[in-house]
Amino acid sequence: MSARIPVAELERLMAAAIERSGATAAMAKATARALATAELDGIASHGASRVPQYCGHVKNGRANGAAVPVVARDSKAACLVDAGRGLAFEACTFAALEAIRRAKTYGVSFVAVTNSNHFGAAAFHVEAIAAAGLVGLAFGNSPAAMPAWGGKRPLFGTNPIAATFPRREAAPLVIDLSLSEVARGKIMVAARDGKPIPHGWALDRDGQPTTDAKAALDGSMLPMGGVKGAMLALTIELLACALSGAAFGFESDSFFVEEGKPTRIGQGFLAINPGALAGQDVFLERVETLVAAMLADEGVRLPGERRRGNRERGLREGVAVAPDLLARIRSLAGEPAGA
Repeated sequence: MSARIPVAELERLMAAAIERSGATAAMAKATARALATAELDGIASHGASRVPQYCGHVKNGRANGAAVPVVARDSKAACLVDAGRGLAFEACTFAALEAIRRAKTYGVSFVAVTNSNHFGAAAFHVEAIAAAGLVGLAFGNSPAAMPAWGGKRPLFGTNPIAATFPRREAAPLVIDLSLSEVARGKIMVAARDGKPIPHGWALDRDGQPTTDAKAALDGSMLPMGGVKGAMLALTIELLACALSGAAFGFESDSFFVEEGKPTRIGQGFLAINPGALAGQDVFLERVETLVAAMLADEGVRLPGERRRGNRERGLREGVAVAPDLLARIRSLAGEPAGA
């Protein structure tokens, strides 16, 4: 049974574990902050469970623990950030801040990140953009998990995307999704429990539809919405990689193995200043008009509401982490299990 731990303590432990694996203090702290936020938001799949994976990536050279993100190419409203093959979070935080600064100067900005790694929950990376009063998009590719439409072999990643729209005197709208029909973690749980999965979730290694979870793990995920989802995955793959020079999903090894070649995947951050278009007041009025129309329909929940509720509870009560995982993080941090 999971026990609750104060989020600040969990964040400290995760940072210590990642730094002890060979990452710089800045990289470790940026990573731990993102993972702790995911735990607060109820997204455990992108939280503390990733610590052993990230530590393994650094120890085995899949991620460069000494990397420092830099602007590699600069063109005023656009720039390229080189993550140096490090863990993604320090570089993505740096990129989001660059996007904010440039959008305030030029009205719009696009910052691409290359030579990067898994960037966790996409919504995390747009929070600062919304806090600055800007519209923000964040997206990235990932190791191959889905076939091109009509194909059999995994080619595209699940390629998450998040968007945020600030509001007048209210929390911003935050939209966050990946492009597979279902999270891979659900198939992993079904395989572990020996349960079937619904049709439409995955293909086996021969490209045939399957309800066998283990066969699905050896095959590929299916995109949400059929061909439309596949086209969106292709779009993100090109935006994240062709513009940045990063590795495509099929050129990368799985995130879930500690050994292998560096992932070198890409991310992108778009920031738009409403003041450069119809104006901040008009933008905010239009957002509130749409929100009011949405909420007039009983049962509508605004995107991001559940996450905010989870965060408020987590800050009050701590976050739940499985004892064996917490013990492993403590061990990776060089602390006794009962500390």
